Amino acid sequence: MGVVNVTPDSFSDGGETPDAEAAIARGRAMLAAGADIIDVGGESTRPGAASLDPAEEQSRIVPVIRALAADGAVVSADTRHAAVMAAAVAAGARIVNDVSALSAEPGSLAQAAQSGAHVILMHMKGDPRTMQDDPRYDDVVAEVAAYLAERIEACVRAGIPRAKIAVDPGIGFGKTVTHNVALIANLGRLKELGCPVVLGVSRKSFIGKLSRNEPPQERLAGSLAAALAGIARGADIVRVHDVAETRQALAVWRAVLEGGRGS
Repeated sequence: MGVVNVTPDSFSDGGETPDAEAAIARGRAMLAAGADIIDVGGESTRPGAASLDPAEEQSRIVPVIRALAADGAVVSADTRHAAVMAAAVAAGARIVNDVSALSAEPGSLAQAAQSGAHVILMHMKGDPRTMQDDPRYDDVVAEVAAYLAERIEACVRAGIPRAKIAVDPGIGFGKTVTHNVALIANLGRLKELGCPVVLGVSRKSFIGKLSRNEPPQERLAGSLAAALAGIARGADIVRVHDVAETRQALAVWRAVLEGGRGS
């Protein structure tokens, strides 16, 4: 899943695709590099970010979704606002990727169910403004798994087929470095929920904290290591900024794994 943020303030690539034309070009380049899904977002959810007016978010992402969907791409809309979900699906998005697991607005569950789209439910402790203010858990893996299990059941009750639901542990969304590492190491617990697992680790701050505090654009090696570690533990989809590099790393990793099995 390639990330296209039509934002001025995302933590890693904010301002790189500030308008629809640049974002469409970025999405097409990612498809050419091997992305299976393009995730289009218009609202930054970096730590400390304030909420964006849904009308502004919609104006940013709908032209991008429409163009990429017209190209035949599988597009997901990264949004937590019901009105934006509706507009995105009408423009051709097939997936709603919600950092609040369809809980931020009262109408989100009904809207997602009515749309017929696939959904990605992510765990986030608090909201982007406060989520990194000393997050605490007794057992982060158990608590994240329990929350996602509850959200899956809420979706099913709302009429979303279980076969259309994926889950995301929300790396960096209300978690410390220790929490993030524990979740990646124990993705098998989320696989037990019976839904595909999405993992977003690309360029996130825990990588720098585990290394030499590199800025986001210098975290490629760590991003690849974290993605492969997650895939080895059951991640079905990895959400990345660097599609070609991730594809290359995955191709080599798979070849070695399959070669070892054949020896």
